[in-house]
Amino acid sequence: MQHSAKSIRPFIGAKNFEQSRNFYRDLGFAESVISHNMSLFTTGQLGFYLQDAYVKDWIDNTMIFLEVDDVSSYYNQLLHLNLPGKYEGVKLTPIRTEYWGSECFLHDPSGILWHFGQFSQFK
Repeated sequence: MQHSAKSIRPFIGAKNFEQSRNFYRDLGFAESVISHNMSLFTTGQLGFYLQDAYVKDWIDNTMIFLEVDDVSSYYNQLLHLNLPGKYEGVKLTPIRTEYWGSECFLHDPSGILWHFGQFSQFK
C-alpha cells in the first residue's frame, strides 16, 4: 500500500485541560481551538490534538518523540523556560546519549512523556 501522507497528529489527553493548554503554549506550540474540549497544537507542519480527557492508564503510557536539529540547544531552551517550576508534576530530565543519538525528556503536567531527540545514525 502506498501513502501520500501529509501529517500525522496523535490525540493526547489532559488531566487539567486548561493547565495543559497553558503548558503547551509556553512550550512554543501554537494553539487552534477546535471546541470547548479539544485544541490542535502545532509547530511548523507538525501537530497534535489535546483533549479534555483523562484516562490514567492511557496517559501514563503515552510517549511522543519529537526530532530536533540540536538537542543541546533545545535542552537549554527548556531549562530557560523553567517549566518544572511553573507547572506541578512537570519533570525535565537531562540529555542522555545512546547508540542512535541523544535525547532529553519532559513530562507534561498530566504525565505524558516527551522525548526530544537528535539522531546520529538511524532514522
